[in-house]
Amino acid sequence: MINRIRDIRKQKGMTLSDLAEACNPPTTPQTVGRLETGMRNLSLKWMERLGAALGVEPEMLVRSETAEHPQVVASLRQGGPEALETTRDAILATDMGGDCALVVMTIDYPHGEYRPGDQLWLRQLDPADAGRAVNRDVLVPRKNGRFAFGRLIDRQGKLVGLLPPGHGEKHQVVENPAWIGVAEMLVRRLREAADDALSDFAAQLLFLPVGHRFLRHEAVGIDAHPN
Repeated sequence: MINRIRDIRKQKGMTLSDLAEACNPPTTPQTVGRLETGMRNLSLKWMERLGAALGVEPEMLVRSETAEHPQVVASLRQGGPEALETTRDAILATDMGGDCALVVMTIDYPHGEYRPGDQLWLRQLDPADAGRAVNRDVLVPRKNGRFAFGRLIDRQGKLVGLLPPGHGEKHQVVENPAWIGVAEMLVRRLREAADDALSDFAAQLLFLPVGHRFLRHEAVGIDAHPN
C-alpha cells in the first residue's frame, strides 16, 4: 500500500508541526515524519488519529500500489510553471471534506462567477455549524421543495441570511433550514469555458474602433506587428 499522508497534508497546506499538534493527543513532528516516510508502522490506530487530524476518512491515507492515480507534477507560480521536487497524488477537494453528505447543483444560467455547464459540489452541514460557512457560497433548502443560493452573510438563531451572486439581487432570509450545503468544489469543462471566453472576446471586437484593433490583439498575446 502507498502512504498518502504527506500528499494530503501538503494539499491542506499543513506543516509537520501543524499535523502533529492537530492529533489527539498531540504528537511530535518527527513522529509524523517517520509515519509519512514509512520508517514507523502506520497502524490502524495511527490512521484513525491522523485521519481525524486531517479531516479525512482513515482509508484515504493509503491506496493500492497497483491503482494508477493522477499526479501533481508542477505548480504555476509567478514566474511560470515549476516542477515539484517530488510528485504527489492529486486528491479532489471533495475527498478531503469529511464524512458529511455531498450534493451537487448544476448551473444552467450565468450567475456571478458561475457559468452554464458548471457543476457546484457542496458539503451538507448541520445548521448549528453555520458559523463555519460564513462568507462562503451555500445552497439552502426552503419549504415546498425550493432552494436559496448565495453567500452566507449572517445567522441569527434559526434564521440564515444569504446574498445571491447575481448583480443587484436582494438578500434572502431562510428560517430553520434542514441543512446548509457549503460550496466545496467547482467543476467546469475548460473547452466550453474557452469557447465562451472567445465568444465574449469576439463580441467585444465588433464594437471596437478600428484604431484600437492592435491594442486588443496585443492584450491576448497576438503579435500585431510581426517581424
